[in-house]
Amino acid sequence: MASLVAQPMTASLVEEVIELAEVPAPTFAEEERLAWLERRLEGAPGQRHRDAVGNLIWSWGSGRPRLVVAAHVDTVFPAGTDLTVRREGEDLVGPGIGDNAAAVAVAVQVTESLLREAGGDVAPGAVAFTVGEEGLGNLRGAREVVRTLDPEVLIALEGHLLDEIVVDAVGSVRARIVVSGPGGHSWQDRGLPGAIDGLLELAAELRAYSAPDAPVNLGTVAGGRSVNAIADRAELLVERRALEQATLTEFESVLEALSLPEPLAVGVEVLGRRPAGRLDRTAPLLSAVLTVRARLGLEPRLAEGSTDANAALAAGIPALCIGCARGGSMHALDERIEATTLALGAAQLDGVMREVLL
Repeated sequence: MASLVAQPMTASLVEEVIELAEVPAPTFAEEERLAWLERRLEGAPGQRHRDAVGNLIWSWGSGRPRLVVAAHVDTVFPAGTDLTVRREGEDLVGPGIGDNAAAVAVAVQVTESLLREAGGDVAPGAVAFTVGEEGLGNLRGAREVVRTLDPEVLIALEGHLLDEIVVDAVGSVRARIVVSGPGGHSWQDRGLPGAIDGLLELAAELRAYSAPDAPVNLGTVAGGRSVNAIADRAELLVERRALEQATLTEFESVLEALSLPEPLAVGVEVLGRRPAGRLDRTAPLLSAVLTVRARLGLEPRLAEGSTDANAALAAGIPALCIGCARGGSMHALDERIEATTLALGAAQLDGVMREVLL
């Protein structure tokens, strides 16, 4: 069968990337972008439905999917962000243009083309347009896909990362730590421990666990009422990332054990967990990706990251992440991708889907 490898990139792919990137989709508010996709896929082969957490599932065939391609629709940008995309030479520039508008658009065009060409001669599979991948979404979309579809293998598709294959899943634990106390006047109640004092002690304790391969990040700190008041409340958001699940589990135990002498009290709320995991280097899925990349002249560079593939690896399902374009400034307002590399990203996905499904 013919492949996108031999086809020039069409202008329609670039236009769809731009159009999709300009549709808002903050984590927990992805509806507008999902509705755009439903309209776009009207008349496409296969079936579409929303699952229990809001993912849009585009499936074909019957039985257990041999492959699920997961492309998350949410972005890190809050409602009200100006999402206008501009062109700068060969670059497309705008919030979320790569992460993850490019991946979603490539998944649509490649899959639609393959299904129309193959007819019924294709193994069961699905594309999952997932919600809740970013931030405190905690991979809720990918977790539901893994739970309900139980694919043989899963590929997470990202708009950047064309020059690497993410095979090791960086996991994380995120928590809110709140210290409370009676508070008081900075002079009349001098000597009374303040919530901020206690929080700083705990922050130093947590930072002592940081390591190059398992950093502890103190993300935000807030608290207090006035420069002349002893703080009665203070809070910290903390995250630890690691490639070993045991490291994350141990850190949760550390969080649970945090304490301070009275009259201060400590409260800990775990806000998010992303499981860690590694893909077996002998996995047929990785072999298929490497075969296609060699054909396209892409380097066999293996990397680590945090993507929808984390959820599958944690469930024992072979999974990895591949990208669709080259670019930079991910998660920034001036995020960019090189438009001319989209064809190569599309060819990679097309080739891998053919290796697995045909």
